[in-house]
Amino acid sequence: MYDKKSGLVTVFGGGGFIGRYVCETLFKTGIRVRVAERNPRRAFFLQPLAAVGQLDLVQADLRQRRSVAAAVEGASAVINLVGILKGDFEALQATGASLVAEEAMRAGAGALVHVSAIGADPASESRYAASKGEGEGKVRAAFPNATIIRPSLVFGHEDQLTNRFATLMSRLPVYPVIAPRTRFQPVYVRDLARAIAAAALDPGKHGGKTYEIAGPEVMTMRQLSEYIADASGQSPAFIDVPDVAANAISYLGFLPGAPLTHDQWLLLGQDNVAAKKSAGLDAFGITPTPLAAVAPEWLARFREGGRFAVRSETASVR
Repeated sequence: MYDKKSGLVTVFGGGGFIGRYVCETLFKTGIRVRVAERNPRRAFFLQPLAAVGQLDLVQADLRQRRSVAAAVEGASAVINLVGILKGDFEALQATGASLVAEEAMRAGAGALVHVSAIGADPASESRYAASKGEGEGKVRAAFPNATIIRPSLVFGHEDQLTNRFATLMSRLPVYPVIAPRTRFQPVYVRDLARAIAAAALDPGKHGGKTYEIAGPEVMTMRQLSEYIADASGQSPAFIDVPDVAANAISYLGFLPGAPLTHDQWLLLGQDNVAAKKSAGLDAFGITPTPLAAVAPEWLARFREGGRFAVRSETASVR
């Protein structure tokens, strides 16, 4: 464990969805946090969560070594949360990840936590998964004691998972379910954030290990969609999209407003669940939070009457 009064953790991507919860968790320990963002204004909302002098915002771009080196200077631990679903995967998720690891090692950081994804594989047809896999290899080569965290889908109040699905359902009387049989194991963002923070603060226990972080329930895409409809008080007609049709649609992913890219379709071809023998939240002493335990808190806004509506029955996973 680090001396929290003198320690400093640099968090790349701290202004993102997962980042806000990682930073909030770190703030509660009393440690100082340096958030590195390409546009630091993106992380201004973190200021009220931190004590005076506890938060530092700096500009950094994973494609520019000098800015990364400046961001990790003096850090006792480094966390890399940077990831994208569209764009130059290799530049950020492979080469950029390597750059962070190299500079963290050069700066003498005692810990590095690299957030990857379940399904990361250099041999994957998906450029996203392949770049994540390549990034893991580069991180291990540059910083052998790094902790690699591989989460499944992540849900939480500001997510682009449950909120996006619920928004689409509010606009469509018929809801098309793509990859209806693909299985996922969604994890609550606060649980994931606690694991990431713990790995950064205790490299003696977690350094050099890889964890696949997932929630307590395995759900198909169809089950996930039905649950979100139930929790948000909506009842669209569900239609499973044939794989042939979904594949054809994915080739139009470059168009504005397209439902998915071809790379995302390739990802949906594989289950996204934790390996049975992989250590997960249990290694951090964290009990995983079920989707049904928290999602109604934010999905209630889609119901008639919003969060003040009275529900006739408790939403449950079908």
